[in-house]
Amino acid sequence: MAWHIQYQGEMGDPNVPVHNLDGAETAASQVAALHAAGAHVICYLNAGASETFRDDYSSLPDSVQGAPLDDWPGEAWLDVRQLDVLLPIMASRMDECAEKGFDAVDPDNLNGFAEDTGFPLTKADALAYQRALIGLAHERGLGIGLKNTMELIPELANEIDFAVNEQCQEYQECGAYEPLLVLGKPVFNVEYEGTCENQPEGVSTVLADLPLDGPTTSCR
Repeated sequence: MAWHIQYQGEMGDPNVPVHNLDGAETAASQVAALHAAGAHVICYLNAGASETFRDDYSSLPDSVQGAPLDDWPGEAWLDVRQLDVLLPIMASRMDECAEKGFDAVDPDNLNGFAEDTGFPLTKADALAYQRALIGLAHERGLGIGLKNTMELIPELANEIDFAVNEQCQEYQECGAYEPLLVLGKPVFNVEYEGTCENQPEGVSTVLADLPLDGPTTSCR
């Protein structure tokens, strides 16, 4: 299906069936307008990294903040093993998503076990955190996706509701999503470079600029 991803800037075409928008920056009225146009709306939240520009940044103690993310000023990896600290914060963010009327959440940056985070994170830590987030989302009537982190698909294919990927065609990784496609679950892919040629069957791909601040091109 066609979809749209945008985290800043003026709202795009409301007639696209699925929108992935920043949870904090999107107003309830915007979500309502998209619903009125028949769209589903996904709430983006950064579950694996802190962001100094967020209103709730002060609620994240230094003990859970690690190395900075490459190319993303103001962001630092989170110690996802500290569930007692992080889950109340993520629950509050999901409450905001639900109150604004979003249909689902898109938790980002759960692949810290494959990065230099400053913490000895493992795949098992990421799996436990994602499952805890799944529980929080479903308790609130929200769907939840898996953002990138394809290593978790074998364990989570039956538990997540959809997936969001960045550049699976560029990195030749789209085949990893076959277990989700077989189950009839949506796979939303965004490519920051390239064209709509040779897009994998079943994957919903859009072309976008990396700032995610404007129009997207749907590969349909």
